[in-house]
This record gives sequence, C-alpha cells and structure tokens, in this order.
Amino acid sequence: VQLVESGGGLVQAGGSLRLSCAASGRTFGRYVMAWFRQAPGKERDFVAALKFDGGATYYADSVKDRFTIARDTAKNTVYLQMDSLQPDDTAVYSCASTRHAITSSIRYSASYANWGPGTLVTVSS
Repeated sequence: VQLVESGGGLVQAGGSLRLSCAASGRTFGRYVMAWFRQAPGKERDFVAALKFDGGATYYADSVKDRFTIARDTAKNTVYLQMDSLQPDDTAVYSCASTRHAITSSIRYSASYANWGPGTLVTVSS
C-alpha cells in the first residue's frame, strides 16, 4: 500500500485546512487509517484514526471537536478536516495504515506498517 498526503500549507490561526491521504496498491487490505503529526524537535503524536469496518473514529484530546477524520471509499482516500487551527498545530502531518484490527493500540505509531511522506502544516499567529 502506498500512501500520499496532500493539502498542507500556511494558514492563519483560526483558519481551516483539509488534508487528503490517497492510498494505492493493495488497498483491500486496509482496516485502520490514521493521522499522526510531528512538530519540530518533538515526537510523533497521534491525531486521529478511522476504522473502515464500522466507521468508528478516534481523536487525540488536543484536536477533538476541531478536527474530523473521514473517508471516501470509492476514491481510496482519507481526509482530515482541520478547523480552528492554532500555532500549536504546526507540524508535519502523516497518514498511516494497518491491515490489522487494532483497537487498544490504535493511538500508537508502532501499530501502523504503512506511512506516507507527510505534508507540512504551518499555522501563523
């Protein structure tokens, strides 16, 4: 599975962006797709995840009620709608996927085998 993110850029605080993650290859093996982010000098953090079987979603507390993860199965694409962006949201955002039915470990980056190269989101104050 190959993953490619797009939609990053520069936005002012309070603004919105929508990130896309297009999957290609053996996409039938996907079960969970997630977004992680890594700010300069910091560790990679979980942002959101979505289970294709049932559509359950999971969010980090820091983005809950501001970010929304969604899918377009026909396009093999997962989106991350980001509203009310703040400077602390500045990071490289990466999508990831796993074909395993994870739940308790859904917030851990080590649970995901496939990663995109990432897209930079910069929020100015």
